[in-house]
Amino acid sequence: MGVDLGDLAIKHKASIADFSGKPIAIDGMNMLYQFLASIRQEDGTPLKDFKGRVTGHLSGLFYRTAKLASEGVKLVYVFDGTPPEFKERELAERREAKKEAAIKWKKAVEEEKLEEARRYAQASMKLTREMVGESKELLSGMGIPWVQAPSEGEAEAAWMVEKGLCYASASQDYDSLLFGSPVLVRNLSITGKRKVPRQNRYVNVVPEIIRLEEMLGELGISREQLILIGLMAGTDFNEGVRGVGPKTGLKIVKEHTTFEEVKEYVKEKYEYEFEEYIDKVYEFFLNPPLEKEVREIKWREADQERVLKLLVEEHDFSGERVSKTLENMSGVIREAESQRTLDKWF
Repeated sequence: MGVDLGDLAIKHKASIADFSGKPIAIDGMNMLYQFLASIRQEDGTPLKDFKGRVTGHLSGLFYRTAKLASEGVKLVYVFDGTPPEFKERELAERREAKKEAAIKWKKAVEEEKLEEARRYAQASMKLTREMVGESKELLSGMGIPWVQAPSEGEAEAAWMVEKGLCYASASQDYDSLLFGSPVLVRNLSITGKRKVPRQNRYVNVVPEIIRLEEMLGELGISREQLILIGLMAGTDFNEGVRGVGPKTGLKIVKEHTTFEEVKEYVKEKYEYEFEEYIDKVYEFFLNPPLEKEVREIKWREADQERVLKLLVEEHDFSGERVSKTLENMSGVIREAESQRTLDKWF
């Protein structure tokens, strides 16, 4: 879900080639949810193996990662750990919403309302621990590094960029900016022609680069004020102030620079009181739990046997297609590494 700061962000269009050879810390959970949402049949039924187990997350992860790796992008997946206590209410609400969506999905399928069915199916999707575990196993087999964050993955990714371990964090959400990521890349995993939801038209989606310092400078605010805007607009941890979006939030923090002033203003103007734990949320964005033992990130040669065992033997993927994808990916990576080694001599 995440905070939506799209109206304030300064977005620079880019191409996949712009990220060749650059390590990118990508939000693993965000990406898996994308694949679970998009890789479905017309009525919303998810992709499954012969045993009825959902495999859309593995299919999307494997083929999209291989494609990006073949184009020189050095992905590092970062996975969420234990969520903070104050996120539990949001998670509980999501669980209830998924249950309701599942009921509506079944009804829409029975009434043959396929577009509604697909929409409700996407809203009811669940990412299980088993799915995440399989995804990590697949990445390890592909030679793609991944990092387990102690809490929020986007916080860990932001820290990795700040410390120079990665060039940018990648996610569809803007939370990385609140966590202090110097560079955020959006649309990395969905680049290409995409259908506009609920409309019979397509758009060409390209990667976008957002630089935190440039954005703050253009807006004339600090990162702390950006966090306040996020809290008013609503985050994964709080519902936000009804009637206050990013642009209105910007006006408010320009006139009321401290958190206490902002709280008093929205209480008087919007008759809204923040959650009692909101100070913890604010502090969480500034000082989240981090795994700081990450010192070096390594990409390895793919273990074809390991990948085939998981995808082909366990989940009924096409052995020929999986093998060909791995060979193409490995060949491009070897060629790129060979060229980089050669370049050092000249």
